[in-house]
Amino acid sequence: MAGDDFVRAWVDGWTVSRGAAPPLVEPWGYTVHVGLPEQPGRHVLGATNDGVREDDVRKVAGSTRARAFHLKVFADPERVLPWLGPEWQPYGSGDFLMTTELTPAAAPEAPPGYRLHAWSRGGVTRVLLTDADGAFAARGQTAATGASAVVDQIETSELHRRKGLGRVVMGTLQEAARARGATRAVLACTPEGRLLYEAVGWRIVAPLTNAKHLGAVEAAA
Repeated sequence: MAGDDFVRAWVDGWTVSRGAAPPLVEPWGYTVHVGLPEQPGRHVLGATNDGVREDDVRKVAGSTRARAFHLKVFADPERVLPWLGPEWQPYGSGDFLMTTELTPAAAPEAPPGYRLHAWSRGGVTRVLLTDADGAFAARGQTAATGASAVVDQIETSELHRRKGLGRVVMGTLQEAARARGATRAVLACTPEGRLLYEAVGWRIVAPLTNAKHLGAVEAAA
């Protein structure tokens, strides 16, 4: 797959996973209406790495006016951030787009003292691990769109880290994605998550630059 294909797979899966509007195809990528007060929508550049063009980033950034609109560009922040104006606030330093092939493999079992819960609704499969008392320990979800699936919202409670729960969640989600016909998966990760994903066979496609539009009032303050 080319970088553009990975981006499209991520956008398609993310919108299903989060219940956002279907992506609008733009000359430079995609616009997604999310519908949240702190994220009414997001622009996602369709290219990755050296394929990201300065003119496209400046055009999208310069034409955005709405406060809290997000911008996602899959290229090195050192390249991208100088192309944005002062009205854009960067966040999420060290994030990446990653992928893996979904090969047949049994998901790890939950460690002793933990219980695995999994359910599907609206095209999204969710996985939850609870401790012996039923308290939250770890979670994640996946949405398959054709041959690709997005793995999303992976989280482990600080009280339950370094116990292999992340591997259980990832393995269960990947197994669920394969059952829906997906042959590969993509995700956007933080630096902390990258360590887990690389340990279970994922690879980096591109760095991810994130920014949020401050709006005219905040930018001028």
